[in-house]
Amino acid sequence: MPDFHSQPILNSPYTKPSKHWALDDNDQPTGAIKEERRPVSLVTPIPVPKPTGGAQQLGMALSSDSSIKNADRMYLTTIINGVRTEVDKWRDLPETDWGVTPTTARLLKHWRHHDFERIRPFFCQVEAAETVIWLHEVAPKSTVGNKYLTYLRQAQANHNPDLFRIALKMATGAGKTTVMAMLIAWQTLNSVRSSINNRYTRGFLIVTPGITIKDRLRVLLPNAESNYFKDRELVPQDMLNDMQQAKIVITNYHAFMQRERIDISKGARNLLQGHGADIQTLETEGQMLQRVIPELIGMKHIVVINDEAHHCYRLHPDVEDRTTKIKGEDADQAEENSKAARVWIKGLEAIQRLKGNTNKVITVYDLSATPFFLSGSGYEEGTLFPWTMSDFSLMDAIECGIVKLPRIPISDGYSDDDPM
Repeated sequence: MPDFHSQPILNSPYTKPSKHWALDDNDQPTGAIKEERRPVSLVTPIPVPKPTGGAQQLGMALSSDSSIKNADRMYLTTIINGVRTEVDKWRDLPETDWGVTPTTARLLKHWRHHDFERIRPFFCQVEAAETVIWLHEVAPKSTVGNKYLTYLRQAQANHNPDLFRIALKMATGAGKTTVMAMLIAWQTLNSVRSSINNRYTRGFLIVTPGITIKDRLRVLLPNAESNYFKDRELVPQDMLNDMQQAKIVITNYHAFMQRERIDISKGARNLLQGHGADIQTLETEGQMLQRVIPELIGMKHIVVINDEAHHCYRLHPDVEDRTTKIKGEDADQAEENSKAARVWIKGLEAIQRLKGNTNKVITVYDLSATPFFLSGSGYEEGTLFPWTMSDFSLMDAIECGIVKLPRIPISDGYSDDDPM
């Protein structure tokens, strides 16, 4: 009988998953294989309890996240699974019925069928890009598509009234950077080659939570020596020159903090101020943006891509009342989460307000393995971002052989008295 822990891989990473391991009522693998793709569900890996004795390497138990409310589970089933079904049906149509621009059609054929010399895109990467393309180019033309867009617009009104965001949930290790490159190529090439320029852009702001990630994403710059568009063949050879017209800024969210324009001591500030109004030494929003995105200021539209986007959200309107019970170290972590979220989201909203243009940012694409509200947000920790439109989970990635089955290392000298 097959065993999940010894033989977890059931599918190819390059084709749509067709099998999955069945789980029991406690979300543990039963050993039975279902001959269909795993539907979207919030199953998260958590460590099993420590053993009663003897050294061993623990596997990962699979458990439903109890912090996710039933309403969110219903959302996952009806919205994300529904969009996935529509994208599947659209993918199987003949090219003449795709309903996309000629440039988009060329890219889709390339990603799906090109004979890649080195690294072929995973199915989950192509599917994430397809989901965005379907929502942008295909959904507005159909009744069923508009149903999902209406839901998405309502989610924005409730949570991001100044922005339009689409979240793509992808397991860590599934290759979010490749998806970013696909989205940049799709937007740029359509902007250069299409007359419908107001729907596409050549300007991109990529926001990360830290310097390390920022440096890693330099492969998204078309003029970088080892860029994904050329090295990973994500753009057809005859389209590569057009990619040079893209303007891309990569920054971390800390850059949105308004800085002091004048280096002045506290004593000097008090002396200069006297009894008058406070001396304004901080940058204005406009000055901050001129520092962070000077290359994009003059562009009519831009696209924002958030990496590790679970750090970026508006806090709940009643956040103070909803977080009073958080104490100690948890309160410190919650406050740190809140500060980061405030800085990040306010920076994006400032771009949207730039020069009174209320549509400066066409769309914000959020990529994360965990697009959930964090503690301190005012929402129940672990609540999925309602603007999530696709999901390729850790279980999917394991069953497709993209990532290894996580395990918890235990020292050879393990005893019950050792700290875990």
